[in-house]
Amino acid sequence: MDSLDPSERRYLEDEDSPTMKTIKGATNGFVTGTIFGTIVATWYDVPRVERSVALPGLIRTLKMMGNYGITFAAIGGVYIGVEQIVQNYRMKRDFINGAVGGFVAGSTILGYTGKSISTAISAGAALAVTSSLIDAGGQTTRIDNGKEYYPYTTKKRSTADS
Repeated sequence: MDSLDPSERRYLEDEDSPTMKTIKGATNGFVTGTIFGTIVATWYDVPRVERSVALPGLIRTLKMMGNYGITFAAIGGVYIGVEQIVQNYRMKRDFINGAVGGFVAGSTILGYTGKSISTAISAGAALAVTSSLIDAGGQTTRIDNGKEYYPYTTKKRSTADS
């Protein structure tokens, strides 16, 4: 016999390891950054002719895609990684984990690219506030109220005797 009720079993089965969550966060960040880099390169890059480069527009676009992809991957990986470390340390799942992850990701990655302490603190605070607002708004916070919701009814139909 199984000692876990269905809600606890599903919660444990759906749970990825912290390493897997970090890898998924970095991968999602890379894909998002690459797409964003493509849009930025297409929107803002003015084509110009360069003699030493065979396909200057394509090479500049690929560089911009790579730069944005790597930056977003680093932000996603650091954010999720720190969030998981804080969650495992505190043994709680709440908005504070995401706020700490957002602050560390913003201050290290964006502060490094901005090369300034004020930029690092501003970027960290912006990501921490954004993460807290999303978590507090119910987008990622799970509240277990003990109820199970099924896409179908679990009650037996009464047969109508006429």
